[in-house]
Amino acid sequence: MKRILIVKVTSLGDVVQTLPVVADLHRAFPGVQVDWAVDESCADVVRWNTGVSRVLCAPLRRFKKARSPADLKAIAASISELRAYRYDAVIDLHGVYKSAIISFLARARRRYGYRNQDLGELGAMFAYNGRFGPRPACDAWHGMRVSAGEALGYEPQGRADYLLDVPPESREPHTAPLAALAEPAGPYALFFHATSNDDKRWPTDHWSAVAREMRARGLHVLLPWGSEHEREEAQRIAARAPDAVVLPKLTLADVARKIDRATLVVGVDTGFVHMAHALAKPTVMIFRATSRQHLGVSGAPHSLSIGDEGATPGVGDVLGAIERVYPTGVIEQPRRVAAM
Repeated sequence: MKRILIVKVTSLGDVVQTLPVVADLHRAFPGVQVDWAVDESCADVVRWNTGVSRVLCAPLRRFKKARSPADLKAIAASISELRAYRYDAVIDLHGVYKSAIISFLARARRRYGYRNQDLGELGAMFAYNGRFGPRPACDAWHGMRVSAGEALGYEPQGRADYLLDVPPESREPHTAPLAALAEPAGPYALFFHATSNDDKRWPTDHWSAVAREMRARGLHVLLPWGSEHEREEAQRIAARAPDAVVLPKLTLADVARKIDRATLVVGVDTGFVHMAHALAKPTVMIFRATSRQHLGVSGAPHSLSIGDEGATPGVGDVLGAIERVYPTGVIEQPRRVAAM
């Protein structure tokens, strides 16, 4: 194998979960070129993977909403770029119409996708001349590694390697101007309370209670947000945890840098919490409406998922999980070092 295309278009969490496949491909086929087709909204994360050669991105999500001629032109240009090279294999780890169309348009001898019963959209089956085996009974992170390996004839070895290199500000000049101003002097926790799915939302007063406890243990608490509704929720959390800081509106790259420098990350089932796990940050993921077994982060000693579909964890459960991934005595260490 000399050239392989991964197709995983959205969303942020799903893209992060797929990243370890790149390292597996390089181990299985030394010298291979790995390209990736992705929506422009998630393209930066793929660019930060040091094992990806070309990132083929198009504004698919934006075009679906606005139908802009400029976006259509950008999609046409990305198709031309996609077809500029011939691939030994395409592996579609998404399994819906948009990913199937990308796979079909690629110039490839073999195009692998899920079995019909495992596809996200059944109509996607037209694109493939090879299939993965049955979805393995494991979490989504490892399942994609297994599926890719079955298709291409190798077995994933070792722990997942995300190959993520988040760039510093100097490499990306168009970052949010207020990002640096929101960086506290001491160690901090990021609370990802926001989610587009209200069923995943953890109660506001619970967040405030955990924020107060974290401040008592020596951590500043930062509250990111993406929409006006999420900003208002962050303000409600901060109102009952006076030292918590509501961040300004940040780009994806700015949030990633915040995660990379964080002491602790706590959040619901959302893409940025998956990123924290990939960056090996002490991470607690809170579940209440989706499957912890399938989507949760885990990995001793730094990541832990609690709660589950239909089982909302309480404040004490979250504090206990935090203690397991980042014990209280360790939290105070950066302050002692800074004072020396």
